[in-house]
Amino acid sequence: MNSIQAAVSGQARRNKKLLADAKYLGTRITSKVLPLQIDVAHATSLSQDQIDGLEALQTEAARTSIKSLASLAKIGELDHLGGGLELIPALTLTLAVTDYERVDFTIEHAHTSIGYFSTLAAYGFVDATDVIDGFRRGIDVPGHVSWLPGGTQLNGGRLGVMVPVSVGQALGKRARRDDGAWVITHCGDAGWISGQALNGFNGADVGRAPVTFIMHRNGIQLSGATHAVMDKDPRPIIESLGIRILEIPTLHDTAALYAAYREGWRLAQEGTPNLIYPTGYRSSQQQGVIDLSWFADKYGIRPRVEALAASNGVSMDRPVWVPGSLMSYGDEGPMTECVFLVNALPGGAGHHDGHMKDRDEAAVLAEPMMQLSAAQRAVLDGLRKASPRTVVTRARPATGSDNLKLTSAQLQAVKLPDAGDSTSARGGSEAAYAAVAGAHADAVFIVSCDLDASTKLGKARALIAADHALEMSIEEQAAALIADGLAMSSRQPSLNVVSTFAAFFEGIAREGYDLWRYQRNLTGVNEGLNVTFHVSHVGACTGRDHFSGWGLDWINIGLTYLPYLHRFYAPADARAAFLAVVDGAAHYGGHIIGIPRDNLPVLAKQDGSGALWEATDGWESVTTFRTYAGAERAILAFGAPVFLAEDAAAKLAKKGVPTDVHIINGLPLEPKQLEKLLAPYPAGVVTIEDGFIGTEYTGVRGFAGLVASKAADACLPVAHVGITDPTTAPADGHMETWNHFGITSAALVKAVQNL
Repeated sequence: MNSIQAAVSGQARRNKKLLADAKYLGTRITSKVLPLQIDVAHATSLSQDQIDGLEALQTEAARTSIKSLASLAKIGELDHLGGGLELIPALTLTLAVTDYERVDFTIEHAHTSIGYFSTLAAYGFVDATDVIDGFRRGIDVPGHVSWLPGGTQLNGGRLGVMVPVSVGQALGKRARRDDGAWVITHCGDAGWISGQALNGFNGADVGRAPVTFIMHRNGIQLSGATHAVMDKDPRPIIESLGIRILEIPTLHDTAALYAAYREGWRLAQEGTPNLIYPTGYRSSQQQGVIDLSWFADKYGIRPRVEALAASNGVSMDRPVWVPGSLMSYGDEGPMTECVFLVNALPGGAGHHDGHMKDRDEAAVLAEPMMQLSAAQRAVLDGLRKASPRTVVTRARPATGSDNLKLTSAQLQAVKLPDAGDSTSARGGSEAAYAAVAGAHADAVFIVSCDLDASTKLGKARALIAADHALEMSIEEQAAALIADGLAMSSRQPSLNVVSTFAAFFEGIAREGYDLWRYQRNLTGVNEGLNVTFHVSHVGACTGRDHFSGWGLDWINIGLTYLPYLHRFYAPADARAAFLAVVDGAAHYGGHIIGIPRDNLPVLAKQDGSGALWEATDGWESVTTFRTYAGAERAILAFGAPVFLAEDAAAKLAKKGVPTDVHIINGLPLEPKQLEKLLAPYPAGVVTIEDGFIGTEYTGVRGFAGLVASKAADACLPVAHVGITDPTTAPADGHMETWNHFGITSAALVKAVQNL
């Protein structure tokens, strides 16, 4: 066993043990939770009992958060207590209106996780003691928002990413249901300015998504007050992107907040995405004077406010802005210091990284805002005595399970180019997407980036309903994230495809892949989302586009995400591209399909009897392409340059150096498959690929790196053909460009002879 195999085996054992000890991970979790559920479609307002129940749960969740961070402080750790406490009031209402079918939610600012986990605990989805003792200390209750029973399916990832993801989720739900689809997205007041968030807001408008964003406008960011970091009012910017702004004074008035939810839901059903924005309180003719005295009395914390004001020489009649979403809500001292900070008053402090280090837990829990009123206690006791609400949380299907299959008759009806034809692989993928869309129109979703004419998704798009297709223009990052959201909108079989160029895939579109790395399903295994990333114009096989249009690192990036994928396809011709798309659609999971742009010969069988692949063939990871008697050497070809390997093998045979050729159609290979492939060739192997294979400074990368590792284990000679220096190149056709990079049949012949 070589070192990497030993490492993999050891990691598998550790993963198994970690999962065995997990409490909340599994394919099906049944939760018995408090029966506080509100039908937003029919309940025009909240009763007093509902208000008291919700506010009781808010307090319970806040107390759990304090206890958890106090427990964390004992081991010298901290977390974002301030933002977590601030999330609780609105999230408590969100959980009450969520049914996990028509109505669902997500959270953009994932550092609010302690509030998220504590609110789930207040309802009974998880045990409060597990949050208190286990937060940031295991797999069940991790450091950022993650999928737990009753929770959001995806965590927040980078700030801003969940805005477009929630748009995709909302669009998917609406497309599958006649009415009532609604997604609530809790957002911070920092991430909205990110490009992916702004693109997501635009996508919500373009798609008329049934989504309501709730901005937790507390005025605090990591580096200090928001006005000192990014002094922009989000409302006119977001409104200009087509989002209706619903202003309310505060998120901490439960009855008023529900009224905003009702209006948000109503607008969402009309196809008007909207954002609930807490303006806060400022002095005005209508409101009277909003000063520190008003703030102190409003929240019943006058002694605390007076003490901080006096110690810093600030008058209690000083007019202030009181944010409508208060950082550290309920924790008197930090909450007051945050109000001072956003008003640039001495004594102010931000609590983005709030914690319980060096603080008295009992004293904090004894503060007035941490207590239940008699009415709240009575309602909460009644809820706990009532019959619980049953909520079943299910994992998505396992990677590789059945998805959208085509029948033999449907496959036979497809016309593909003949052997020897020179044509783009895009034609094969185009035919496949159209076949799948024609057979499963209700289950196919396409997100485009103004590239359908180039990526060839137009035929498939024409076969599906308008609400199954979304055009995002040149917003590739958001498009990829929207596709992620479409995938999480349902567990039903579907094809969620987003297409772009490899050059963009290597850059901003990768955010959609990164979300997979943050994702965890209920088995603790990141199964990848059910998304196909159709990556066109891979490698330098689009020579005349030159550097701006090349994706020379596409193989390395595909390998990076391989642990989170079902398959990474690299078709060598149009027929292989057809099989790749059909196979990807037929299996649940994440897929990358890398399609060359320029014309390539359709490969033929060695005996000349026809094309190498038929439409009815099953996809295979390795195809034996050319064999020669007595061959002790082989060429392993990945993707477009396969025909060069065919030519090289023919020349080598004439030189008396019989050399087999195997096509690697995609990754991963089956266990031990590469070892078995190498075994018959004691004289060594040569790889060829249209991508960056490394330098003397980086070592071997790409497909070449994979083979080099296995060949070293077997003590086999190995050589590689690919791109080593991408800094200078001509703007010619792909054959001229390949020639410049040394991707030629002559280079293969030389490499084989020199093994």
